[in-house]
Amino acid sequence: MAHPSQLGFQDAASPLMEELLHFHDHALMIVILISTMVLYIIAAMVTAKLTDKLVLDSQEIEIIWTVLPAVILILIALPSLRILYLMDEINDPHLTIKAMGHQWYWSYEYTDYEDLGFDSYMIPTQDLTPGQFRLLEADHRMVIPVESPIRVLISAEDVLHSWAVPSLGVKVDAVPGRLNQATFIVSRPGVFYGQCSEICGANHSFMPIVVEAVPLEHFENWSSLMIEDA
Repeated sequence: MAHPSQLGFQDAASPLMEELLHFHDHALMIVILISTMVLYIIAAMVTAKLTDKLVLDSQEIEIIWTVLPAVILILIALPSLRILYLMDEINDPHLTIKAMGHQWYWSYEYTDYEDLGFDSYMIPTQDLTPGQFRLLEADHRMVIPVESPIRVLISAEDVLHSWAVPSLGVKVDAVPGRLNQATFIVSRPGVFYGQCSEICGANHSFMPIVVEAVPLEHFENWSSLMIEDA
């Protein structure tokens, strides 16, 4: 999860987020190179006392500064399109979960099971135990198995919400009357935090999302206990 004074992204917990981080570094390097070159040219033009007449009227230079930006845009667009299609790809999900946004909590339904669903509310500050995070802990976590394709169907019951978990590279709007979907694979066990990322009313800040990734055997034990308690 994020920590104070953090400047970069959270550590990736899914292959998709790793691809997004690589693309971010790729695009940022191109921006830095362009900025450096432009600043150098500006400094050279301002400080130079002489002017080369070939620079003022040169067909070759005009061709270069027309073709070069097009090449740079292609170098940015192709990886971007690849990731865009990867984000929409559905690879026979092992588990499907329906997440419904409410004012102001989330409800989860495991559609592959007959009776497995629950509401997830934020734990109030006064009820937190040592080691828990303020405004991020929920009384029920969305538990999923690691290294398994997960599909989350996302909608809302009242107003616009947004189901977002940065370390998984997932951010999908929850729209009343519309069913959006997101797919991801969690590559390591852990607890990953997110929050509603769409202003949805007075308690918008109090809709945490907690995803707990566990080994498959632990997930089966958890699901059995949840069904028995229901």
